[in-house]
Amino acid sequence: MARGPAYKAFAPNEAMRSGLTLQAPVPGTIKRGYRPFHYGPGEEEAARAGHELTNPLPVSAATIEDGRGLYQTYCLVCHGANGKGDGPLVVAGKIPTPPAYSSERVVVFPPGRIFHVVTMGTQKMPSYASLLTPGERWKVVTYVSRTLQTAGTAGKGKGAP
Repeated sequence: MARGPAYKAFAPNEAMRSGLTLQAPVPGTIKRGYRPFHYGPGEEEAARAGHELTNPLPVSAATIEDGRGLYQTYCLVCHGANGKGDGPLVVAGKIPTPPAYSSERVVVFPPGRIFHVVTMGTQKMPSYASLLTPGERWKVVTYVSRTLQTAGTAGKGKGAP
């Protein structure tokens, strides 16, 4: 009893009910560090996320700079350097023009709604949940909401970064 036999993960095992060494996780189990996202796709869910989610990251120069770097890597090709929807793929005619972050419709989006869009995707935009961690997505949201959403909104009631 001090030393049990060693089994390979996919080897048969008579000691188990299923006859397999490797067992399925208990229903409802989530991996360590994983945080479930309790919002579905669509406009209603995006609006709900906008009301319920708040950015957990402090607004700092470092957070905005990290968000800028991630934005340039993942978002600039479609949304453009200034978030006007004029990225290289749009200019080349490869994709439809996304809305500008300073447009009347998007400028009022709260950070939680932008996080939802980055996480779930919307219309032609795919989800970036598999490419960016939640913390990285919040950094992009911080950059967008503090710099690109406020660009060109002077005098419209939106504060500057």
